[in-house]
Amino acid sequence: MSDVLALAAAWLAEKLSKRSPSARFTYGLRRSSILAALSNAVILLVVTGGVAWESLGRLLEPSPVAGKTVMIVAAIGILVNGGTAMLFASGQKNDLNIRGAFLHMMADAVTSLAVVIAGGLVLLTGLNWIDPAVSLAISALVVLTTWGLLRDSVDMALDAVPRSIDHAAVEDFLRTIPAVADLHDLHIWPISTTETALTVHLVLVSTPPINSAAQTALLQNVVEGLRSRFNIAHPTVQIEEACYAPSCHLVDPHTV
Repeated sequence: MSDVLALAAAWLAEKLSKRSPSARFTYGLRRSSILAALSNAVILLVVTGGVAWESLGRLLEPSPVAGKTVMIVAAIGILVNGGTAMLFASGQKNDLNIRGAFLHMMADAVTSLAVVIAGGLVLLTGLNWIDPAVSLAISALVVLTTWGLLRDSVDMALDAVPRSIDHAAVEDFLRTIPAVADLHDLHIWPISTTETALTVHLVLVSTPPINSAAQTALLQNVVEGLRSRFNIAHPTVQIEEACYAPSCHLVDPHTV
């Protein structure tokens, strides 16, 4: 059931994120991909916790394991879950939503593989505690691999700077642009699992005066540089004259 929920969440988010902006949702529904990644991380951790709890009970009170039957069912699970995971393998590196679905299916495939190994060991040794012990080990592995997904999706939900972008490098790039004397109110945040937005106030040098044509060229350079160097495709830049900048209430870095 959790597999179906994971795939459904990823698919629905992918569809919703492509909807056009509206008067109410001015960015469209792009953030649905972040919510899907977060929900997949939570579902995976909850399911893994349930498996670990059940395995702990069976470890304390070992019960007979139908080794052959378990191995056959688990082998089918490896093929189904592993094959499904491979469908998401290419896209999971650049899309947190796809990574959530990939990790979910891969975790199930690895769990099935562990069950096959445990079933074989039980058949060879007759030690029924091996099965729950292996399940606990796999549960720990799944938690470790899922933690990064949970951390990144929570970061995105809280508008943190994407881990693929160096905030200091972006600021350095903007400060080195000719005619820019200073900047403030720099914010970088994800609007989806694949798109990043930025806002900034650029303060122009006071001399020589920058005419409108030069300002237009400056904006074009900023937008192109942010897109090509940092993959920031949704920048909003406010140009300020040096005489106005001190009166801007957003100069204070602690003001949002």
